[in-house]
Amino acid sequence: MKNKNVVVTGGMGFIGSHLTERLLEDNEVTVIDNESTGKIENIRHLLSHKNLTVIQGSIVDLNLTEIFKGKDYVFHLAAIPSVPRSVKDPFSSNNSNVTGTLNVLIAAKDTGIKKVIFSSSSSVYGDTPTLPKREDMPINPMSPYAITKATGEMYCRVFQDLYDLPTVSLRYFNVFGPRQDPNSQYAAVIPKFITAILNDESPVIYGDGEQSRDFTSVKNVVDANILSCESEKTGVFNIACGRRITINQLVDYINEILGKKIKSIHAEPRPGDIKHSLADISRAKYFGYNPKHQFKNELITTVKWFTKHPLIKLKK
Repeated sequence: MKNKNVVVTGGMGFIGSHLTERLLEDNEVTVIDNESTGKIENIRHLLSHKNLTVIQGSIVDLNLTEIFKGKDYVFHLAAIPSVPRSVKDPFSSNNSNVTGTLNVLIAAKDTGIKKVIFSSSSSVYGDTPTLPKREDMPINPMSPYAITKATGEMYCRVFQDLYDLPTVSLRYFNVFGPRQDPNSQYAAVIPKFITAILNDESPVIYGDGEQSRDFTSVKNVVDANILSCESEKTGVFNIACGRRITINQLVDYINEILGKKIKSIHAEPRPGDIKHSLADISRAKYFGYNPKHQFKNELITTVKWFTKHPLIKLKK
């Protein structure tokens, strides 16, 4: 993608900052973020870029129609992205993820945006036993967060059908990489485990650890966003690597990379969590998606980043 004028909602977040960084190589980028989960530190190294505009505010409150005027595409990543947090506070998740998405779609329709790329989630599948997960399977959301993402997908489909607004919904499977915050109580498992093992602390596994995930490098997710935007394809697509790793294996891998032997401890399973996750990614190949960034190499890169990053709060 070159010489386009694009918007990235949630552009200070973990995934959004990586996407913003890549897009800025050849495009003008407007980032919208209220820093509820994103951080200005994630894009601080980009702030002097002549093609970057940063708007601090919420997609629920801002006049998105004014912001979207003259833009080509919208990459919509802004959300409260946590299953446990949505279980604790479903109203906030709904407000940000559903009302916010509706605001984005209305403004995109009214300003002639060429395509909206919506960040959805594999959580919409729930704990259906069939593996791998395919886009034509019935969904079974098991948390308020998953419901908000399923609702966002349906809004995207309806806006395409009723208003001729091309949309893509990308169902991410367990994204990981540099800049992922390990310090929130709702942090994803990989940054939490890396931080714990770096500190010689036992990582906490909810359940027996034999639950499995299709862990996906953030680099693959960035590729998918740009490829799906450039393509004429629309609809729902799984974005993953098409292979799964157990949580127990993940602990072993991180220990191996760091040359440690820290044992995990186990706690009761969390409400809303699913047992197994594995994607069929054949449909995304229609727009050229190929997960070339493989798990083990990207985990090594991520661990190295955390060893050098001040947010890990290493013990003296």
